[in-house]
Amino acid sequence: MSQTQTTFPRFIPLLGGLLGSTTCGMLLYAFSVFIKPLQAQFGWTVPEVAMAYAIICLLFGLMTFPAGRLSDKFGPRKVVLLGGLIMAFGFFMVSTITPPDPAVIAAGGDAAKVAGKTQLYLLYLYYGVIAGLGGGCVYLPPIATAPKWWPDRRALATGFAVVGLGLGSFIMAPLATVMINHFGSALPVFKYVGVAMGIMVVLASLCLKVPPAGYKPAGWNPPAPTGADAHKECRDYTHDETKRSAQFWLLWIAYFCGSFAGLMVIGLIAKHGIDAMTIAYRVKEGLAATAALPTDVSKSIAMAAAGAPSALAIFNALARIIIGPLADKIGTRKIFIVLFSIQVVAMLLLFPAGKTAAMLAVVAGVIGWNYGAMFTLFPSTLLSYYGPCAQGSNYGLLFTAWGVAGFFGPYLGGKLQAMTGSFLVPFVVSAAVLVIAVVILATIKAPEKKHA
Repeated sequence: MSQTQTTFPRFIPLLGGLLGSTTCGMLLYAFSVFIKPLQAQFGWTVPEVAMAYAIICLLFGLMTFPAGRLSDKFGPRKVVLLGGLIMAFGFFMVSTITPPDPAVIAAGGDAAKVAGKTQLYLLYLYYGVIAGLGGGCVYLPPIATAPKWWPDRRALATGFAVVGLGLGSFIMAPLATVMINHFGSALPVFKYVGVAMGIMVVLASLCLKVPPAGYKPAGWNPPAPTGADAHKECRDYTHDETKRSAQFWLLWIAYFCGSFAGLMVIGLIAKHGIDAMTIAYRVKEGLAATAALPTDVSKSIAMAAAGAPSALAIFNALARIIIGPLADKIGTRKIFIVLFSIQVVAMLLLFPAGKTAAMLAVVAGVIGWNYGAMFTLFPSTLLSYYGPCAQGSNYGLLFTAWGVAGFFGPYLGGKLQAMTGSFLVPFVVSAAVLVIAVVILATIKAPEKKHA
């Protein structure tokens, strides 16, 4: 393949990926801070609010496959621009939902349930469906585009394109908590952040461009084949060939398991921290289990609990960048096995860690690191297995595992918590699911190369 030159700076698509994924991080990864205020304002239960998060994760993940196909066909810029504006619109529209009369909510009973039901469906529509479908169009194209500009550092480029998911949640968790405490409601957060999202996705789309056919960075040549393929010309897998391989679906299952556990925690960790620290405060002060806490104490606990998703988010973001160079150097398999094994242990430590803000933040940081690394390792593994030719379609299909896990993880976590009155069972279940991923990643082998 001859080297093709271009004057377009190859770092620009990385900036597009950073902006786009930051917007998606703000959309998805700080939702746990909204659970308690939405409960208080609308009278919804934890499973009812968690369902909105389950819906958005499902549709966000499922939309990445058609978004990848559209990006391969029409280019990433148009897909990100249209999808981003839809996402911002859906997020903004949550702010227009009218809360029921506080007196009705305070009274409880059937009247409160009926009063909040219509508003609940609007939450599902605006946040879950509209924002979810739009967000799926924003997330995938930069991940498929950036590594094409960096064939010499694919894992690093992938990590940079997705680092904003962690960065967005790191910004959003404390920002949303401060705004909720200031306004006394979660709704203004959706209004002002929705506008900001619209601006960010327009800028992100302008940064995206596909490199010309045959593009290679100056001074770089692809590594020569080794072993049995040393004297044969190899080609990339087509999308149809990729989805017919057993390795692809093993990766899909492993991606599902890692995402299931991570998203269950992300959706519930702030609520877990609030509950655990509230119980610890009551025990310390000798208060009854049903005793109301002073307003300043409740706000302080809420801010302390918000530190957990923030810690998770910052390590989530750091892992996506730092893991990239390691993966480029030593491959993804060894890193996968180590990180997923640590993640099993971290899930088991999460429940007792909730009693103190410091311990919860430490465990959340470990979970965030391991969870964030997945989003560099899986697309990088896919590239090394099947080549860049159909990466948009291939990774779009693989990422549907995240969407399916995003539906079942948070929803099942909310259900188990409501049934048992504790977060212990959801966290143990997440650890058990992760064990399946460890076994798969320890035994999977790369598919045979395709010969031209």
